Amino acid sequence: MKVGTDGVLLGAWATLKNNPFSVLDIGAGTGILSLMLAQRSHAEIIDALEIDELAYEQCVDNFEQSPWDDRLFCYHASLEEFADEIEDKYDLIVCNPPFFVEDYKTKNEQRDMARFQDAMPFDHLIDSVAKLLSQSGIFSVIIPFKEESLFIEIASNFNLFPNNILHVKGSPTAKIKRSLIEFSFGESDLKKEALIIETSRHLYTEDYIKLTKDFYLKMKDN
Repeated sequence: MKVGTDGVLLGAWATLKNNPFSVLDIGAGTGILSLMLAQRSHAEIIDALEIDELAYEQCVDNFEQSPWDDRLFCYHASLEEFADEIEDKYDLIVCNPPFFVEDYKTKNEQRDMARFQDAMPFDHLIDSVAKLLSQSGIFSVIIPFKEESLFIEIASNFNLFPNNILHVKGSPTAKIKRSLIEFSFGESDLKKEALIIETSRHLYTEDYIKLTKDFYLKMKDN
């Protein structure tokens, strides 16, 4: 699976202000989020969770070949299993969940698993996060903008409240496509920001370059 913009955005944006000792990447895919957070932070434990066997194997291989392999570990299990069995709490949890809920599906079961929300319903995700997150921990997620209100409403049922929201648009004239949301236990003042990715095709905005340039080989300042 190719590295998507969503994963790069979340990996670059997720806050490290609480200097996390332990990080959990839910639905890690090939491990891009975990690798980005290993590059950005001094977290001593970075655990990844991936249920798809092929993605899990690729994730393990990517971890082993990285400079941070001593801090990275991938579990091959479902989120529900993991949340029920693991007693540890994490200071930072990140997730780029499957969320395409349209009625059509392809014939590629693996791609469907990665793309459709029924592989990881929001309420199951948030329930597990609430079990696994430390009391002062932070949960960062990227979802479609159209799902933002529902996601925040479900999270509030588990005493998780938004602190920071980034609305992402592909271009200046496009509609808001993604919401990056940071949650924690307990309410606080909500900070909202906006990010535009491109001014035109392949011409990236200064804000996007500033956020992501450390992770692209060819990304340079204008």
